[in-house]
Amino acid sequence: MTISLTTLSQELQKKIYSKTARVGVIGLGYVGLPTACHYSSVGYKVTGFDISTEKVDLLNRGHSYIDDIDSLELLEYVNSSLFSATTDMNELDKMDIILICVPTPINKVKEPDTSFIKSAGEKVVEFASKGTLVILESTTYPGTTEEFIVNPLIKKGFIVGESIFVAYSPERIDPGNKIYNLDNTPKVVGGYTENCLELAREFIGHTAHCVSDVRVAEMSKIYENTFRWINTALVNEFTIICKELDINIWETIEAASSKPYGFMKFTPGIGVGGHCIPVDPFYLTYKAKENGLRTKMIELAGEINDGMVQFNYHRIIDILSDNKLPKHANIVILGAAYKIDIGDLRESPVVRLIEKLQNKVKTIKIIEPYSNHVEMNGTTIPCYEYDSKIVQNSDLVVIGTPHSCFDWEKVKKDSNLIFDTKNVMYDNGILSEKIVVM
Repeated sequence: MTISLTTLSQELQKKIYSKTARVGVIGLGYVGLPTACHYSSVGYKVTGFDISTEKVDLLNRGHSYIDDIDSLELLEYVNSSLFSATTDMNELDKMDIILICVPTPINKVKEPDTSFIKSAGEKVVEFASKGTLVILESTTYPGTTEEFIVNPLIKKGFIVGESIFVAYSPERIDPGNKIYNLDNTPKVVGGYTENCLELAREFIGHTAHCVSDVRVAEMSKIYENTFRWINTALVNEFTIICKELDINIWETIEAASSKPYGFMKFTPGIGVGGHCIPVDPFYLTYKAKENGLRTKMIELAGEINDGMVQFNYHRIIDILSDNKLPKHANIVILGAAYKIDIGDLRESPVVRLIEKLQNKVKTIKIIEPYSNHVEMNGTTIPCYEYDSKIVQNSDLVVIGTPHSCFDWEKVKKDSNLIFDTKNVMYDNGILSEKIVVM
């Protein structure tokens, strides 16, 4: 029996309004798990799908492995049957709405790895039922939704916009951000058809910012992160120039920031880390090359941002050389995560800096309150909680990631010499001759 367009869309609309739509989230990482918990928190029954048995077992016991998700909160959703996790993709056929939140990394030559999206799309095509709304949330280049979701569904016999619905709504999750979350951050959404867009808008709710099609939505996410990538490169380049001209980059930035319009403040650092900013711009580079175009600013920004690890390495060697031979020096790194107040060390520029210093100094000890170890060059290196004795016995303290839990007055008191890569001491009103800024 053929079900009409009106009946299918009205049925799903009713389920969205009544919160009886069954929601499936494919991928339970730093995007997927918060997304699943968000929809559980507003009353939907959510099933999380992941290929990791270990993750699924932890989640079904109410144990969160994501910093932003409290285990007690997760346990409440589990106990109230609002959330469960599974590795069984057959369960997708029971879902009314499927969100795809899988990783989109790049390889060593900075080309997109869309294998996770492709795999998730294949599972959706295999198991999704008529009347299902599929929303891709992974950051990717324009055309991905059509390539890996829409076209395979059409090939399977679905009529997208009539018998099944597809939209793209890029994630805007900022790990560690205590102010902006899924409740108060606008969420761009584009539908493959008007009907797809309307259903996705109703599901996403008051935060939805609707655009004309999926390709605009895909491009908007790439533009957001490319904007940050290029402006970070600009301030990093200014940092190198200011060092050579003996000008304080931090005072320069603060002076420019006094302008109340036409300026947005960016600050330098050891490099750019994480799974978004250093990755997403190269998805556009790949797509541009396919169409015979160049992304000159993105590629140049990459050279500058990647070079900041080398710049800071040389700064540290120079600082040590003024006091003792680097090979006899003991260094302490304060904070190694890619971002403040989280424990994720993957893709961290601080870790890349440590790798370069490893064979050039006597010892390196990492003080990282959010992790107990760092994986580096195939080995596991222990991390320590803050210990005055460790700091006092060091020749140089490098402020890598300035977590808010650090007592900067105590750091100053305990340290013999400090290399402050983020100007955090000055920002906290702490001045000393033994503090060297980037």
